[in-house]
Amino acid sequence: MLKIENLSISFSKKIIINNVSFDLPSNKIICVVGESGSGKSLTSLSIMGLLPKNAIVNGSITFNNNNLLTLSEHKFQKIRGRVISMIFQEPMSSLNPIMRCGEQVAEILKTHTDLSTPEIKEEVISLFTKVKLPNPDRIYKAYPHEISGGQKQRVMIAMAIACKPKLLIADEPTTALDVTVQKEIIKLLKELQVENEMSILFISHDLSLVAEIANEIVVLYKGNIVEKGNAEAIFKNPENDYTKALINAKPQQNIRLKKLPTVTDFIDKTLDHTLYTDQDREKFHTKIYNAPPLLEVQNIEKEFFSTSFLFAKKNKVKAVNSVSFNVYKGETVGLVGESGCGKTTLVRTILQLEKATSGNIKFQGKDITKLTRSELKKLRKEIQIIFQDPYSSLNPRITIGKAIMEPMNVHNILNSKEERKNYVLDLLENVGLEKNHFNRYPHEFSGGQRQRIGIARAIALQPKLIICDESVSALDVSVQAQILNLLNELKSNYKFTYIFISHDLSVVKYMSDQLIVMNKGRIEEIGDADNIYKTPKTEYTKTLIDAIPKGI
Repeated sequence: MLKIENLSISFSKKIIINNVSFDLPSNKIICVVGESGSGKSLTSLSIMGLLPKNAIVNGSITFNNNNLLTLSEHKFQKIRGRVISMIFQEPMSSLNPIMRCGEQVAEILKTHTDLSTPEIKEEVISLFTKVKLPNPDRIYKAYPHEISGGQKQRVMIAMAIACKPKLLIADEPTTALDVTVQKEIIKLLKELQVENEMSILFISHDLSLVAEIANEIVVLYKGNIVEKGNAEAIFKNPENDYTKALINAKPQQNIRLKKLPTVTDFIDKTLDHTLYTDQDREKFHTKIYNAPPLLEVQNIEKEFFSTSFLFAKKNKVKAVNSVSFNVYKGETVGLVGESGCGKTTLVRTILQLEKATSGNIKFQGKDITKLTRSELKKLRKEIQIIFQDPYSSLNPRITIGKAIMEPMNVHNILNSKEERKNYVLDLLENVGLEKNHFNRYPHEFSGGQRQRIGIARAIALQPKLIICDESVSALDVSVQAQILNLLNELKSNYKFTYIFISHDLSVVKYMSDQLIVMNKGRIEEIGDADNIYKTPKTEYTKTLIDAIPKGI
């Protein structure tokens, strides 16, 4: 159905994709795998005819005997959305925020079919049912901000399959989704592929994930194909070091390495296979748990009130329900659960960005729920946060040096501007950046580099407690490994304490000493991370573990 031959794409003489060739047969799923910058998305955009005008393209992309690279925009508009369709990576930015979800799907049908308005609405409701959206009539009338991330992604899938395309391109369709929602989306795509007899080009950075859906896999590295073939053969017996790195960069299920392997480790043959043993864990735990807690969360509850219509009766929602736990100096407490379980609300109450409805929070023995404004300012220095999205958490208009120094100025860290600058220059090197990055702007850095900047900003104040809020969920698996290694290294060097939040239990288990599993505002399980992972007590925890992509 689709044949890509010697595809090369360059910008200003810089080659981004170099002689890429592969076939996608009818009624099959081919996965293209690689890190950010490998050329995955550019390949998909070239198929859709959406490359920037300054792109220099050579080679051919043949679809049903037509070279797509020679088609006019007018002819492409007749194909795009009807014969070839695409699910984009970020559903929130791909959906129009001021249009109802149903209207956005209906728009595709109005453009490419002769259905009447009532027939279109009926078809959209049918599509919403097919992609297993709860209460399709409500979703039809809802705006994107009124539904969850997983539901937004299903709306995008409904839009993509509305005209029963022969080719569906799915560009990172599950990145940053809960592992349980991710598993549901993968299952749904497989079902739709069989039902509609379509071909799917699935793009991802996660080899464990694509191995569960692909017939064939193409591995891209710096614009070149380094390996391609049968999914099972590639996953079980990879030949290229880069492919091996993508498989092994994620934390392994049954062992805990002291350092996660990175792409550089595999390519340079500098792998460290040292295990974190039970003896290491017992020695560490004996040391930290004999001291008083750094943070004590006692019976915290947080209620919100929501109204559907003006002057309607308020509905009470208990986002956090009787939550209690301790955090000890030097440990990492993992907080895991699906979207909506209460993780973020709980963290916001710890940071005193939200006031708890009831309960107490003690930090270094002092109840912080009753602090004055000036006392709260001092607390901000002691508890810092690393945000989920490295792109939106930095001000694009100020240099990264100023971004890191800004909180230092507020809290009077060190005695002069010169001392602060020298401190930040050293800090940049400590988080794996360079001193000459000080005067650069955020747009000049990759996602992994921006997350390192966010880490530098958080540790600049030398806090006692750092909250990592989904701080690696949007990163490639190889970059994720680098950031996790960095966090552990900084914890060892600076004696930090972490609350590590994620929906991915394998990542949380790797990072954590103590693990807290949350569901619907309550704690489902709490205890030693390895023990909970090996012998989960509740069905909910078992579901989270089962949803982790394990490959073939």
